[in-house]
Amino acid sequence: MSLFQISPHPVPLAFCIWYPSLMRQVIRHQVRLCTNQACGLRFPVLERDARGLLCPRCGSPTDTAVGLYEEHKAPRPTSSPDRPRIEALLDNIRSVYNVGSIFRTCDGAGISHLHLCGITPTPDNPRLKKTALGADEAVPWSYHQDGHGAAEMLLAQGKRLWGLEGGERSTPIHRTTVDMDDRPVVLVIGNEVCGVDPGILSLCEKVLGIPMQGVKTSLNTAVAFGIAVYSLRLQDDAW
Repeated sequence: MSLFQISPHPVPLAFCIWYPSLMRQVIRHQVRLCTNQACGLRFPVLERDARGLLCPRCGSPTDTAVGLYEEHKAPRPTSSPDRPRIEALLDNIRSVYNVGSIFRTCDGAGISHLHLCGITPTPDNPRLKKTALGADEAVPWSYHQDGHGAAEMLLAQGKRLWGLEGGERSTPIHRTTVDMDDRPVVLVIGNEVCGVDPGILSLCEKVLGIPMQGVKTSLNTAVAFGIAVYSLRLQDDAW
């Protein structure tokens, strides 16, 4: 079902579907405008997507509002780090869409490996691709039934565990510095409701928190992961 299926008689569209082959091509878009003045929906489509000729809200014909333009590329680091410095462990994340979003963030931030544990969905789930948008094919990952056992394994490999969690041990992430230790950091993310497994948290060298000013005590898991991983990654001299 398309994200744009709003009306009782929707027009099937594929504007938000990612085709992996496009990752290797020049991607161009255009903006369409519904000709029905009572609707007036303005929306983007991929180049040569004929389904953009009809409005996804009311089904009326559309005109071109903005001609073809290339995808806006994000800036890239001036050089690649000599070694991977950050991995992530996702323990019992229940939302397949959160995990897909985290895959995309990992690709953008250059995370070297994702450890998926417990009930965390894997790329074998086709719904994950809706938010991963092809990143699940670019980021190395492995699956572990027992997140605590995986954490112990990573420690035995000489890696450092840093948990993203609140509590007495938590230090605001903007006050945390990634030192030049050769050992990779594994950022640990826990369940959306229950948080990081206390057993895993007890293995963490550091616990990092994102300050909250409102009535809620935490952010969406994928959002929090993005903030945390870029806060750490952007300390790298190569960025």
